[in-house]
Amino acid sequence: MEKTTTPTEPPAAPAELKSALRKAVESHRETLLALSSRIHGHPETAFEEHRAAAWCAELLGEHGFEVTAPAFGLDTAFRASVGSGPVTIALACEYDALPGLGHACGHNLIAAAGVGAALALAPYADELGLTVRVIGTPAEERGAGKALLIDAGAFDGVDAAMMVHPCPFEMADFRSFALGTLSVTYTGKSAHPSLNPHEGRNAADALTVAQVAIGLLRQQLPPQWRVHGVTTAAGTAPNAIPDRATAEYEIRALAAEDLRELRARVENCFRAGAVATGCEVTLERPEPDYLDFRGDPALIALWKANARALGRAEPVEREPFACTDMGNVSHLVPSIHPVLDISGGACGPHEREFAEAAVSPAAEQALLDGALGMAWTAADFATAAAGARAATS
Repeated sequence: MEKTTTPTEPPAAPAELKSALRKAVESHRETLLALSSRIHGHPETAFEEHRAAAWCAELLGEHGFEVTAPAFGLDTAFRASVGSGPVTIALACEYDALPGLGHACGHNLIAAAGVGAALALAPYADELGLTVRVIGTPAEERGAGKALLIDAGAFDGVDAAMMVHPCPFEMADFRSFALGTLSVTYTGKSAHPSLNPHEGRNAADALTVAQVAIGLLRQQLPPQWRVHGVTTAAGTAPNAIPDRATAEYEIRALAAEDLRELRARVENCFRAGAVATGCEVTLERPEPDYLDFRGDPALIALWKANARALGRAEPVEREPFACTDMGNVSHLVPSIHPVLDISGGACGPHEREFAEAAVSPAAEQALLDGALGMAWTAADFATAAAGARAATS
């Protein structure tokens, strides 16, 4: 799909319309805060977000959206649309939680902010020339749900996509690592370690050899390449040579192109373990790769202006520090993924304290600001697109 972007300094939506959008978000304030709190209080992990998806879809349906749920071949995905304009804006709603940590990544806020932006835009969609498409996107934490949704056509025909994410700081030009996953299984042969060790093939040793090889490989990797993982099985008793060992690994690089090279080098380390010990190795990709996020400069400029008008803190610049399957979307259509401060730096995503911060007063304000900021940015984008159409007609 060919990317389309707004001009460098596109015209903004009329002030009266932005005022109306502000009032619309405020009119839904209690509903949105209740939705966020409800999702937060009932955390559901990847592909299990049945309640969260239903609550979002039902709320949108009650306000005139055409809702399809489930959608795109995923039980916990949905699609909700309103308006019939020539410009399609996609609002991504994440709502999966972390195993054992609940909403320590604040996806309750992401879902509610996306719904809030959509509810605010709905009455003005046709006036703006917009089609507003809300996509319920499961399994961001594990499973690369958006990659699966892309394959199913969820983002076909979309002109711009956006979402906001809670964080310990404010950032407009968000960037992320590309991420790949790897499941490793060694199969050896069990034997008594004293009576007949020569007949065994030690699967745990194979994994040890591979881990040593990866440790040495790290000396030659670029600074922004990462390899990390855990052993999930390596024998059950010391008096039996392990015939099976398993591990789960992640690899990260600054760009999807680099990830391919890194994967090949890491997989060779695991093959070396098999060769050295006489075991067999199986290497599998349990989920699609997460691509690096590439924000659209024109959309980022619109967001910055709107965030400033909302009184948000000035954004900081940071090197990539996380991964998201929204990166896959950004390779397909112009996208933004601004992050909003909810903790003042006291704690960050994937910490227990961040789950508590995700229902704090600062989080509630970020939710409402995120909803309005996206609504304003969508309105600006549509206004610029209308101007471009008029100029060429």
